Amino acid sequence: MDTMFVSLAVILAGGVAALLLCRQFTLMKLVTIATTTAGCGVGLFYSLSNLLSHAAPIEMSWSWLHLFSLAFKVDSISLFFLVPIFTITPMALLYSFHYMGDKAKATRTAINYFFFTILVASMALVVTAANIITFALAWEIMSLSSFFLVIFDYQVKANRQAGYIYFIFAQGGAMFLFAAFALLYQHTGSFDFSTFSTIPENVKLLVFILAFLCFGSKAGIFPLHLAKIQSGPAAPSHIAAIMSAVMSKMGIYAIFRMYLLLDATTPFIGQIVLVTGIGTGVLGVVYALAKQDLKVLLAYSSVENIGIILIGLGIGMVGVSEQSQAMAFFGFAGAFMHVFNHSIFKSLLFMGAGAVSRKAKTTNIDQLGGLMKRMPITGRTFLAGSVAISGLPPFSGFIGEFLIYYGAFYGISNHRLPFILAILAIVSLAVIGGLAAACFTKVVGLGFLGEPRTENAAKATETGSSMTLIMVVLAIASLVIGILPEPFIRLAFAGINDVPYTVGFDTLAFMGIVRQVSQTVAIFIGLLLLITLLRKILYLKKEIGSGGTWGCGFTQPTVRMQYTGTSYAAEMIDFYRPFVPVKKIYTGISKIFPGKTTWETEVEDVAELNYQLRLIQPLLKFLNKLRWIQHGKIQLYIAYIVLAIIVLLLLL
Repeated sequence: MDTMFVSLAVILAGGVAALLLCRQFTLMKLVTIATTTAGCGVGLFYSLSNLLSHAAPIEMSWSWLHLFSLAFKVDSISLFFLVPIFTITPMALLYSFHYMGDKAKATRTAINYFFFTILVASMALVVTAANIITFALAWEIMSLSSFFLVIFDYQVKANRQAGYIYFIFAQGGAMFLFAAFALLYQHTGSFDFSTFSTIPENVKLLVFILAFLCFGSKAGIFPLHLAKIQSGPAAPSHIAAIMSAVMSKMGIYAIFRMYLLLDATTPFIGQIVLVTGIGTGVLGVVYALAKQDLKVLLAYSSVENIGIILIGLGIGMVGVSEQSQAMAFFGFAGAFMHVFNHSIFKSLLFMGAGAVSRKAKTTNIDQLGGLMKRMPITGRTFLAGSVAISGLPPFSGFIGEFLIYYGAFYGISNHRLPFILAILAIVSLAVIGGLAAACFTKVVGLGFLGEPRTENAAKATETGSSMTLIMVVLAIASLVIGILPEPFIRLAFAGINDVPYTVGFDTLAFMGIVRQVSQTVAIFIGLLLLITLLRKILYLKKEIGSGGTWGCGFTQPTVRMQYTGTSYAAEMIDFYRPFVPVKKIYTGISKIFPGKTTWETEVEDVAELNYQLRLIQPLLKFLNKLRWIQHGKIQLYIAYIVLAIIVLLLLL
């Protein structure tokens, strides 16, 4: 474990170097990126070597303030979640070299790098914490450091508002976490995680629900997803990639860790997680399909993928309660596999969105178009990420979902899983996959194909080499995992090696199926390459002409005649109308010679609407009634303080 702490020290040193070298902009970025990448390399080597060798759990503790102990424990689950932390961080940093290229913001960039390294170190501490004090401290550091990263462009009012919402949700979630920890301490008298399983069964369910609200808010479950939706578009793209692809998984880790620590016998926990995952996945992708801003769409897509991961965890938990080891194994392994895959392709997509934003000056899909020709590397890598996130072979997203499907179907065939939950899980995964494919068909078709819809889109060029290099690496990684999934599936299996309910499960037969899938994918890729080569040969000496696209009778088509994102998704959105309210604004025609008319539609988030209607407005109304307390007179304020002290003394 000493090696891991050395890696964290090196990572933090990179952040300190950024502050010290802030006046030398390029040198500051080079030193910070190199130092932090070196620290991540050490941490990744430690994590993979111990994970693949099935090393025994390691524990360590230190005294803190002579009152508490900071305790750490590294097992297979911790090691697995350390892998995406130490893998994606260097990618995001290298991407940022050209992305953070404004010398006028040198000091702000240095501060951003500093908080970035704190975020990375705190995430590593979250997944290795072994008592309440250590976990709470690391969790709060993670939340606060990410808040400062979100408000990087604080001069923009919308970004400040997004930061405030993120902060409120983070601290509101922490209140539920502290309530859960208070209940645990009340019944155990100890801060140690190992004592959680000794509390009464009825208290375990309450503790899990309280913790689930906190961790679910961080992960982005519906309807606690607003902080994720607000922070994703506000933060710089490489920060949005880390927060969506890696930090949200800290919520997943904490949910799974709490479940294991409580060792509850009630089946309700698994059912809660499974049903929440179904709702989160379906509604997340529906809202993603309805949005036209690329970063907002990707944020909702992250909500969808958190839903898929929760479906996997839910199947595994129900498998445990039904005493089906196969269901538990494949549910948990599928969730872990999707955690790893999502960290790769979602980072790729957010980075692609950042490149588009930099060059086309917008992320509104209806103002893009034609970028595949003008930004070929960004376009092709974004297409690869789009196929992966849609769960389609031969890319990586298919593999994790395949494992989850396998666990659910195994439950049906053995009559172990309540039939209705199995059907809901399978159908919801199919619906999510179909809607995701439609969603990213919209993004690629409208944003990267067709003709430019604005002058900025027409003038767009490929982005900086550090940005394109990382996108290419991530796209290749997504393809390699899809073609050769066996080593990565074994990595997921190693991640659940220390889960009590899955120990000793024989995976030999399943790996035979995986090899058959891999061979089928390889044949498909080979045929595709052969057809492409054959086409090149046949067209080698032929002249290829160009002409106008068929325009349905229009002799002079314009770019405004192309599909918009709203029209493309309208019919699919209407099917989910009760859960996805659509606001329409139409001025109408009331005169013989009418003036300018408008027609506008906007899909509103039903959770946000209810927060406004049932929470924010009543709270503001109540607070307005208390304004009489604020008089501006110092004597009254002193009287309030004295009165509060007297009341507290009487109560104590």
